[in-house]
Amino acid sequence: MANYNKSISSSVIRLGEVRFSYAYVSTPRRNEDGTPGKYSCQILLPKKDAQAKDLFTSALNNALNTGIANGKLLDKNGKKLPDIKIHTPMRDGDEEYPDDPNYAGMWFFNASSQTKPGVAVWEDGKARTLSDMDSDEFYSGCYGAVTVSLYPYAVSGNAGIAVGLNNVIKTRDGERLAGGHSAEQDFADLEVEGGSFLD
Repeated sequence: MANYNKSISSSVIRLGEVRFSYAYVSTPRRNEDGTPGKYSCQILLPKKDAQAKDLFTSALNNALNTGIANGKLLDKNGKKLPDIKIHTPMRDGDEEYPDDPNYAGMWFFNASSQTKPGVAVWEDGKARTLSDMDSDEFYSGCYGAVTVSLYPYAVSGNAGIAVGLNNVIKTRDGERLAGGHSAEQDFADLEVEGGSFLD
């Protein structure tokens, strides 16, 4: 497995190879009221990739320090909020989804953005940007690398560290997640003799 891990700045990192789930990178996810929401993706990070976890932890700590310095993660008395009140984004797949093999041996976190992330696929030794017409090449279950930004937030009494989705690149295919199947999978067993399904 290639190593795509890299620190870009104190709170911006590139991680890979990861697996993508709940991928809304070409069109934003819809809100409950039907209006467009954010572009988003769940990132599954193998626990065996200690370097990636260390990069994430370092960026997280830098974002925490920024939140304390700018007052977002301080209480009304100017003291740091207790850790229990500061939401952190990394979660344990084995603990939260013990019966789902897709989360076995994985950390995971959600990343989102108001603006569309750059979406590419690794092909013939270089990155090719995917157009809207090719957007189905990137799907929940494929593997690749991602760049994310960690930053502090405090909104309506909630405080923590959020993950901004910057860019994604698909490096290889994987089994589709979230119940999605390709047309080839859905119709592989059909036998049609001469003509249309409508005949």
